Amino acid sequence: MSKRSGHKTGAINSSSAESILSMLPPEAKKWAEGLPWNQRRYVLSLCHLMCAASPEMRAGFLDDYTADGLISKVLEDRDTKQKVNHYLEEFNVKTELNTVVLRSYIRQFYIHSAQDMRRQPDLYLESALRLVMSTEERNNVFNYILGFELIKMMFRMSWLQHEKLYRLQRNQDEFIHTYIRPIQHTHKINRIIVPKDERLFFARRDYFVQKPVISDKKLVELAIATFTTEITTNLGFSVIRHAQSLVFDYDYIFEAEQEALSYSE
Repeated sequence: MSKRSGHKTGAINSSSAESILSMLPPEAKKWAEGLPWNQRRYVLSLCHLMCAASPEMRAGFLDDYTADGLISKVLEDRDTKQKVNHYLEEFNVKTELNTVVLRSYIRQFYIHSAQDMRRQPDLYLESALRLVMSTEERNNVFNYILGFELIKMMFRMSWLQHEKLYRLQRNQDEFIHTYIRPIQHTHKINRIIVPKDERLFFARRDYFVQKPVISDKKLVELAIATFTTEITTNLGFSVIRHAQSLVFDYDYIFEAEQEALSYSE
């Protein structure tokens, strides 16, 4: 009886291993199946350590182990890089997509995904592996970069500038709920903007025109804490796919600020 049970268990384990291996790309599956036992032990040890590690440790490992290769692969998508550069210029964002910036963003992508674990704990490592193994996912890094740069731009806007920006959008309600309200909530709870007597018009103008003062490091932390990787990436993707998905007029939003400031005094 025990022999039959052991045989059955062994068959199930073998079937499970085959099922997991079948999820790999053919080259990776062939490599894994061809490893001798002493090398399989190393793979198993690495799997165990990755499962036991904290999200921050996973992000650091993936960065150190994959970043250089990923950068070279990401840079192969010259068309998307040129589009992102074009839109960064359109939105008057000064970030230059060089190797240093790309490496920083790849590491940030891992860390941002790790932060999302609180909402989708089973998707972090999966998303990281897709980035390593999928050409489409690597190209998606540029969507993330563009989305994150636009979110940083909005974080540094005054609330008056937010109002001007959302007034330009075709779907104002969706834009307010997706981007403006989360940013302004983060402004408030971090005391970057402190509304006083919000219902009194002249008091309202006092904080409404205030420009947020946020260090670069703090800005990244707040943007990661406020928005998921999915929202960030979708923003960049939508802009690249449809030029008018985010309507923008720099002069209208920024250049008339001095007039508003004079009015509030």
